Amino acid sequence: MNAEQTLVALSDRSPHVAPEELIAGLVPPPQFHDVSFASYRTDDSEPSQAQARNKLEEFAASSTSKGFLGKLFSKGKDGPKGVYLDGGYGVGKTHLLASAWHANEKPATFGTFVEYTNLVGALGFIRARDDLSQMKLVCVDEFELDDPGDTVLMSRLMRELTDAGVKIIATSNTLPGSLGEGRFAAQDFIREIQALADQFDIYRIEGKDYRHRGLSEPAEPVPAENIDAATSELTGTVARDDFPTLLRHLSTVHPSKYGRMVDGLDAAVWEDVTTIDNEGVALRFVALVDRLYDRNVKIINSGQALNKVFTEESLAGGYRKKYMRCLSRLTALSSQ
Repeated sequence: MNAEQTLVALSDRSPHVAPEELIAGLVPPPQFHDVSFASYRTDDSEPSQAQARNKLEEFAASSTSKGFLGKLFSKGKDGPKGVYLDGGYGVGKTHLLASAWHANEKPATFGTFVEYTNLVGALGFIRARDDLSQMKLVCVDEFELDDPGDTVLMSRLMRELTDAGVKIIATSNTLPGSLGEGRFAAQDFIREIQALADQFDIYRIEGKDYRHRGLSEPAEPVPAENIDAATSELTGTVARDDFPTLLRHLSTVHPSKYGRMVDGLDAAVWEDVTTIDNEGVALRFVALVDRLYDRNVKIINSGQALNKVFTEESLAGGYRKKYMRCLSRLTALSSQ
């Protein structure tokens, strides 16, 4: 270990998070702490990006307006109470969502679909709904349609929040190979929450995944005999874990606490990465990667290549979108 490095292990961390801290922690991740609509870089060849930015900026402004638009979007009035951004991986939806959060009056929350379902699991539906009802805006990133139970839960929560006058902005990913098939995800969204369909404006954002920057796969794993040397080159706070041990530890920590568990990390080292053949374990791993991505934590590993961490059956199953997003993020984090 070099003098500029602090070595820790995620498998030793079991953070305690008070219920009120869970709500307070629903803010944009560190890499989006100072973004704005002005800093969103659009691709001139994809006009849908500028259109979505302009529509979302207008919606955020209307939420604080005292004039005609404010009345249009206020509780009890006709017109959309929310915006839904539909698009592929890495087209800037989270940047736009965070920009809206920054531009909106507070209190407001920002979290992924999974973070909100974890919140309900930790607090109970009634407590979560009552706390979120105090918000002026609720931002839901990566709305997912792969789990019917969670979708119904979130549909009810969002419906009751809009009934309480809370504005909602949601985003969702569609698979890169499905971008030419129309608004498939948006249609699923409408089908699953029909009661909300007439309250949401839906905009699609086209474009390439900026995270890859020409990369299609994660960085190659480090040979086991070289992992000590590779770790020693890292600076800051580095979490080094045996991969199977880390996966077992994740089952002992509620996913709502994963963010706190990885706070302060600059890099993560995983030894002996293996393919995950249990879906419950795989989904917990996805939640961990999401929180690492939020904090831009560099990843190096030995063992199996990171693009082999999920089985072919998993990648062809009902959680395909979730796993594909995770692979996109692993590519970005391991290729820094």
